[in-house]
Amino acid sequence: MLEIVWLAAWVAAGSALGGLARFFVSGLVARAFGETFPWGTMVVNVSGAFAIGVLAALARRQGLLTLPEAWPIAVTGFLGSYTTVSSFSLQTLTLAREGEWFRAAGNIMLSLALCLTAAALGMAAALELTRGSGP
Repeated sequence: MLEIVWLAAWVAAGSALGGLARFFVSGLVARAFGETFPWGTMVVNVSGAFAIGVLAALARRQGLLTLPEAWPIAVTGFLGSYTTVSSFSLQTLTLAREGEWFRAAGNIMLSLALCLTAAALGMAAALELTRGSGP
């Protein structure tokens, strides 16, 4: 039971950090590029997809991410709070409701394509960087 409480504390810590990172990154991008398209959310989700690809590849390697707290804090906590489907969904619906069908469809297609590509690139990069360091 104590182990579950301990892991939950790691998830909470990661969530707090991920939420703060999302707040700052999304805001920075929105201020730089404007808010007529949800670029801030897209940058957060694509960078989060890349990061989860890296972490998934590293988790495959023996000796990397071996601490039991590593996955709960980094993926479940940080990336779970950093990335968001809820903001993506609301922003897409808002665009559609405002008659911005092209932008709404673009947000869906770009998000899906970029996030899947980022996750694959993250995995490939981590596997390449760790080549020869494990089984």
